[in-house]
This record gives sequence, C-alpha cells and structure tokens, in this order.
Amino acid sequence: MEVKPIALVRASNHYDGVWNSLSLLKDYVVPKLKEAKRILVKPNFVTTRNIYAATHVEAVRAFLDFLVRYVGDRKVIIGEGPAFLDLEDGLRNYGYYELKDRYDIEFVDLNEDDYEVIKVYGPSLKEEIEVRVSKVALSSDLRVSICRPKTHDTVMVTLSIKNLVMGAVQKGDKSKVHQGYKAINLSLAKLAEHLMPHLSIIDGFEGMEGAGPTSGEPIKWGVAVAGTNAVEVDALTAWLMGFDPKEVGYLYYLWRKGLGNIEVDKIRVIGEEPSKLRLKFKPHPTYLQQLNWRI
Repeated sequence: MEVKPIALVRASNHYDGVWNSLSLLKDYVVPKLKEAKRILVKPNFVTTRNIYAATHVEAVRAFLDFLVRYVGDRKVIIGEGPAFLDLEDGLRNYGYYELKDRYDIEFVDLNEDDYEVIKVYGPSLKEEIEVRVSKVALSSDLRVSICRPKTHDTVMVTLSIKNLVMGAVQKGDKSKVHQGYKAINLSLAKLAEHLMPHLSIIDGFEGMEGAGPTSGEPIKWGVAVAGTNAVEVDALTAWLMGFDPKEVGYLYYLWRKGLGNIEVDKIRVIGEEPSKLRLKFKPHPTYLQQLNWRI
C-alpha cells in the first residue's frame, strides 16, 4: 500500500504556505475533493478575541482558492464551536464574513447543531461521561482541519486533530472531556476515531508558544504542513516544534491503534527537509505535569 506523503514547505505568509503545501499534494488531495459530498472546513476559534490563538482567514482562503481552481465551485461548510463567546463574534472579528462575497460557503455553529452522544473517559478511566458531538462534523465525508501550531495547557500541543475533535464537542460538554491528563488523552484518541480530519493543514507562518492555547506568545516560524493522514501531520509538526510525538498522549494512542505513524523518520515527507525547519517552541509551564498521561 502506498504511503501518502506529508508536505512541508516554507511560508512567507499565511496564504502562500497553505497554497504551496496543497499544491505539492495535488495528486492526492484533488481526487478526495472531487469525490466529497459534504466538505467541512474547521478553523480554530478557541477564543474569538485573540487572532494569535485562531486560524487566520487567509489560510482558509488559500484552501478555498485551491478547491475552486482544481475542482470548481463547490459549497463548503465552515463550522466551528468556540469554547468562549459565540461563532458570530469570531467570524466578525477575524474577517470570515468577507469570504461569502466570493465563495459558496455556509457558516455552521457546531455548538448549536444536532448532535450524537459519545461516551468519553472519566477520572476513573472508564467510558462513563456522555458528551454531545456535532452531527455535521460526524457526517461530513471530507473534514478539513486548518489551524495554527500551538502549545497546550493539558495535552502538550494542539494541532489538526484536537482542533477538529474539541470543536465538534458542544459547548457545555467541552469541559467534561477535561478529566485529568490520563483521561483527556484517552478521550481525544477515542473521539478522533469518529472525527479524524481527512485533510490536515497546519498554518505555521505564526504559531503560539508558552501558555497556549489562548494566553501564549506568538512565534514567527514560516512553515506550513499538510497531508491526508492527520496523525502523521500532527506528529511531524509536534517534532518540528521541538516535542517528542511519543510524549503526546493522544498521538501515541492513535499510533498504537494503527491510524498513523508518529516515528518521524518513518513518515514520508516531501518538500523541505524537516531538520532544517525545526524550531523549538517554549512549552507550557505545566509541561512536566502533562507528561503524567501514561496509565
């Protein structure tokens, strides 16, 4: 079976990095886009008032332009379930409403969507807590996760998988997933089996280090990563940020389930040489405590 490549490129801005990474993957991505019946684009609006914690609109614009050029005009859902405030606040503050002037898009608040219930892990590490998960996110046959690389206060890093998974869990239930370092990593891995991105795009023109995912410091990087295996995209990105992917609990569990490789030397990378673009992000202050996710 052919191992699908992960694209790694230099980025002079948010738009070009995403466009160039997708262009390297055209032969793999375009057929998926043509076959898809419902395309969901999931940006990150964990907060609607801090652009450095959110997906830049130009990164999403680059994906939409790629879609129009190689597939044609297609309706796209841009869906998010912010943890704080409401979707309209983020769409307005981050300039997303302007996209409707050019593209056939629909904005969907995943917090207000119909839902299915999935059980996640509680403090006793049993699947005993019910959370509501957006049906639009679950049923879309092409989920596209576009986000910045950021450090995190509980699970080391937040990248394409966590962006999609936690955005799909509805407001009021997001906090239920946070049941300690052991439980949250198990829960993210379980939810990811239902919500895995089909296309992951990391806009690393700027990331966030330190006290992410909302209160850290912006860090200029100038890279973009993309691929059709979210586990491998996130593992490569974590490594590029200076972290050991095997120390990121949910990535470790997904690797053990056979859903992707997190051993970077076994990931097929096209574009730039990874070792030349590695930039050590300052970890979250609770980094050492976060290592206690292992059972």
